[in-house]
Amino acid sequence: MAKREVYDEYGAASRLRVPVAAWRWAAGSGLVPPADAGPRSWSRAVVEAADPEAVRAALRGPVGAGWAADRLTEALGVPLPRCRPRVTAAAVGHLVRAGLLVYLGGEVEFPDVHPDQVAALGRRRDLPALLDRHVPLGPDQAAVRLGVRRVDFDVLVQRGYVSPVGSVDIDFKRQGGVTTVALYSAEEVALLPVVWPSVDWRAVRTVAAGRRSPLAGLNPVDPGGYRLLLAGVARIARVGRAAVVQWRRRYDDFPAPVGGSDVHPEFDRAAVLAWLLAHGKIEVPTRTPTGALLMARPGGGTRTLRLDDPCLTLAEDASGEDRLSGWSTDDDAETLAALAGAGSGGALRRLTVPGGAVWAVPGGVRVVDRLRTGAGGLYVTLAWSAGLRGAASSRPTGGVIRHALPYSVPGEAWACRRQECGGLVPVGWCVEHGDAAGPAVEWHPGGGLRCAALLGGAVGGS
Repeated sequence: MAKREVYDEYGAASRLRVPVAAWRWAAGSGLVPPADAGPRSWSRAVVEAADPEAVRAALRGPVGAGWAADRLTEALGVPLPRCRPRVTAAAVGHLVRAGLLVYLGGEVEFPDVHPDQVAALGRRRDLPALLDRHVPLGPDQAAVRLGVRRVDFDVLVQRGYVSPVGSVDIDFKRQGGVTTVALYSAEEVALLPVVWPSVDWRAVRTVAAGRRSPLAGLNPVDPGGYRLLLAGVARIARVGRAAVVQWRRRYDDFPAPVGGSDVHPEFDRAAVLAWLLAHGKIEVPTRTPTGALLMARPGGGTRTLRLDDPCLTLAEDASGEDRLSGWSTDDDAETLAALAGAGSGGALRRLTVPGGAVWAVPGGVRVVDRLRTGAGGLYVTLAWSAGLRGAASSRPTGGVIRHALPYSVPGEAWACRRQECGGLVPVGWCVEHGDAAGPAVEWHPGGGLRCAALLGGAVGGS
């Protein structure tokens, strides 16, 4: 019986007279049938049935891991979002091993890949989640992913709040030779604020360089033996204890207790986290919340600025002061300071923050603090009088819609006549209706107040 002729990838490429990288791409992209004679092996019939010109034409590049890493970093956003480290050439190797990219040659740790496949991966909406799932991080990268200083991340490791999942040997050559660097799961690092809601993560992320770590007082935990009570599971999932009790009754796959008593059972933390993730009770924070500010330019027009992880604190009454803090780039911070530094402060046409109403402030917006944190980020704080705050207009030009009180008898339609708005005084809180009354007047670019029903009809409100 004649021996069956079998080709590996080198033999197949030689038979078709195409580069080995071209055959690898053809096999990885489905241009040729999958290996039918064993792992990475093809029969003669499959190889000879392949079209050499099609195989050769399908290959573009290949490109190096460094180039691919730069393109994936750009896909994450420009400028790079807060708490998201750059994609490295080593990360491209992990993506190849995860089957998300096809290996076309070069070093296994830093492989060559196809530029079209890199571009397709960069367009995926779940790219941040894929990176967290498949690419481990060194300690410096892990600190960036968490948004803290390296010294604060080291405290978390020392206290047992996060543990290495592997290591890699790096040859620094002239700087000390080969050094073993620990690797950490990006998902586990990103979940730390979810798993430990009792930690003041905002304080940790905004501590100045040289200051004592706010985490220094954390009690050590046993990474492999830390257990959760029902109340602890509820805190992580941000639900009540009764909800967790119902989950135990409703789901057969809820983790079994590993200790405690019938009244106060204890559960393995890792098993609980895996269950919560699998059932959608918690999510890995893959993107930092972002706020958008539409600021008015002194000479006309607007400028859109970004704040990562915005924190908006609203005063309880009109005599107080509202504050908005968040992470900014140096360029945006300089622009914001210029727009808010002239005269009586800047005008905020539109402020959008996750989970909040859309606000606008006609003037008086000031930059009250710019803090360069120990992690290297720029933390900016804005403030304005709460009495000026109002709902943002839906018009493209922005503007603020305000509740108002008449201090003189208004006209029939309360029409705006060149900033003479029928005797209306904007207020942040109505003595008659509280803050429940609807908007009555609108701030317009001319600098005055006008009737919200300017085009006809009477105005509601007080």
